[in-house]
Amino acid sequence: MAQVSRIWISAGSALLLCSILGAAQPQATSASTGPIGHAVSAQSAVTADNGNWEMPGKTYASTRFSALNEITPANANRLGVVFTFSTATTHGYEAPPLVVDGTMYLITPYPNYLYALDLTQPGAPAKWVFKPKPAAAAQGVACCDVVNRGAVYDSGKIFFNTLDGYTIAVDAKSGQMVWRTKLADIQKGETITMAPLVADGKVLVGDSGGEMGIRGWITALDEGSGKVVWKAFNTGPDKDVLIGPRFKPFYASERGKDLGVKTWPPEAWKIGGATVWGWISYDPQLKLIYYGTSNPGPWNPDQRPGDNKWATGVFARDVDTGQAVWFYQSTPHDLFDHDDINESILADIPWGSGRRPVLLRPARNGFFYVIDRRNGQVLSATPYGYVNSAKGVDLKTGRYIPVPDKEPHPGRVVRDICPAAPGMKDWNPAAFSPATGLVYIPHNNLCQDEGVMEANYISGTPYVGADVKMYPGPGGNRGVFTAWDPVQRRAVWEIKEDLPLFGPALATAGNLVFYGTLDGWFKAVDARNGRLVWKFKVGSGIIGQPISYRGPDGHQYIAVVAGVGGWAGAIVAGKLDPHDPTAALGFVNAVKDLPMKTTAGGMLYVFALPH
Repeated sequence: MAQVSRIWISAGSALLLCSILGAAQPQATSASTGPIGHAVSAQSAVTADNGNWEMPGKTYASTRFSALNEITPANANRLGVVFTFSTATTHGYEAPPLVVDGTMYLITPYPNYLYALDLTQPGAPAKWVFKPKPAAAAQGVACCDVVNRGAVYDSGKIFFNTLDGYTIAVDAKSGQMVWRTKLADIQKGETITMAPLVADGKVLVGDSGGEMGIRGWITALDEGSGKVVWKAFNTGPDKDVLIGPRFKPFYASERGKDLGVKTWPPEAWKIGGATVWGWISYDPQLKLIYYGTSNPGPWNPDQRPGDNKWATGVFARDVDTGQAVWFYQSTPHDLFDHDDINESILADIPWGSGRRPVLLRPARNGFFYVIDRRNGQVLSATPYGYVNSAKGVDLKTGRYIPVPDKEPHPGRVVRDICPAAPGMKDWNPAAFSPATGLVYIPHNNLCQDEGVMEANYISGTPYVGADVKMYPGPGGNRGVFTAWDPVQRRAVWEIKEDLPLFGPALATAGNLVFYGTLDGWFKAVDARNGRLVWKFKVGSGIIGQPISYRGPDGHQYIAVVAGVGGWAGAIVAGKLDPHDPTAALGFVNAVKDLPMKTTAGGMLYVFALPH
């Protein structure tokens, strides 16, 4: 059962306290303004809410915030199902629906069908379906279920990626393919699971496959033609990484010639991971994109002494040229698969007499980072859950400080490593409300035991070198939903959940936050205090992202797709043996009861108030 705890702050302005506790306070007038005492969405990356949902993050600022406010804590208990739609898939469903001017678009996990549903008609019948027919062999090299994290709409086209490594543009009205570009090579173990981002006429795409010994990259395609404009690798010599005169990282440890080679054993950077399977944000004023890189490979850290750049960190790149502007490595020589692919929420925080442009990043290593998005300086790094594998982050050097006793080495099993390999939070993005100034984080409370051994590289096969067994963290609950104040650097309230939380969050101007659980509860809580105001049991566990949109009738709707799977739900979607504690890279041991709590599925649910 979910439990809410309120964590009262002991310092801060009266205005900030009023904002947090829900007392009278100045009201935000738009998604980019708000009380001076708390963070607000980056004005440079947020436009007026038109009622659509055109990209997974809602805006370039990746807030996952809807300005619609018809549904509130006072009436949410009246929400009911308006219609459902079966996606005809039973793999993990992570992608949000898109809604554009009366049409809803759904992109499924493999086989990556793209559906268009007519919201102007009763029951939202399908207008068309596009079937890209990805290669079946791609399923065999997908690390953690054959998921897809979403599509994006721009200028009359839907852009999405297929598991076998293609980026495709489809005409949004007709469902006809406009162009198709091959980017990844499944023979090497490369797949694509991330959602593209369209910015400044370019479609930005990165690869998956860090557990397959591939070399990570990000590329920009011309939006009109699909031709490659630029490509940057995340390991290797500076010329490959697009590091040149503009590269000015804030910290000395990121400066030097060809660090993407020198911080690895000879030739290891060529199979070192550092993929881009997560989220990209964009600041149109600075013309910079922000994205994180994944873990270095293999998991066994003894095989790759050094910082392993440019893995497990954050890049800022020029959108037009791909040239790197700064980099910050959150976890040098990553020991525990703490990919830093998580979302970067673009916000402006109080600073002196004005505001400072920042990235808000709840990272997998357990720390909530506030980073100046102009230069990569870490302003704060605070644990947002239980961490015993690191002592903290040195703000002078930017260095993450590991605990030596927790470092894995061959010949011994290290026990009680917290957080576990999926991190304090895996891929599933948080939401940010400019009305409250809080970041709403669905995350894990998991620890692990780990033993490492020599990993042998064979192209297109797993390259890991570790046995892991995960289990609940302190308190016994496996999941937590936290409302985090990035200015005061502390939790305001949190909800303890039985199972790990592996689905994204949605915040709305109606002072609600929506999220789903692995056992299939879709919930709405008061954004100000975490009070549960509504829940609905769907047919499968939820790892998909909810959205809020304005329907053709002018009313607010909430949509989510239920379909358990991904790394956390692989035991159900993949029908894995609950008696094998190392299955799914050790996650099965943490959720061996999940098959008794939910079943596989793939169903869209749309909710609204009666009207």
